[in-house]
Amino acid sequence: MFAFARALVWAALFVAFGLVFIPSRVLEWTGVTPPAAIGPAQILGSLLVLAGGILVLACLFVFAFAGHGTAAPFDPPRRLVAQGPYACVRNPIYIGAIVSMAGAALFYRSLGVLCYALVLALIFAVLVLTYEEPTLRRLFGAEYDAYCRRVPRWLPALRRDV
Repeated sequence: MFAFARALVWAALFVAFGLVFIPSRVLEWTGVTPPAAIGPAQILGSLLVLAGGILVLACLFVFAFAGHGTAAPFDPPRRLVAQGPYACVRNPIYIGAIVSMAGAALFYRSLGVLCYALVLALIFAVLVLTYEEPTLRRLFGAEYDAYCRRVPRWLPALRRDV
């Protein structure tokens, strides 16, 4: 349970800064205001934000309860996490964050927030390739290599071969 509390604290800080504070500044700097009426773009955008948020929350549960750690680099899981969303794709937290940002961009019809989402995606890709994958390979060795062969990095595998 303590691992889940740590995961929630890390997630709250990440969400507050990366997914609320910075996008709200982008909206402010670009002069975008909330829409006057709720239409299809706002409904779809809200659904994307919700779906991304649920995916991130599911990942936090799996990290805490299966991995006995968090997604934070300073408090990594003690076990390789390969279940839940991680059974379909290796980076679901990042996918959830990008889906949420894309939803916010759609909700506000903001090119600035969409560009921020694309910059986040690039940062996440570089982080995964230069830090996370080498670190996980060092920590978990052959188990991680087998996981990488079985599960794709970015596009979910909706069906696994048996």
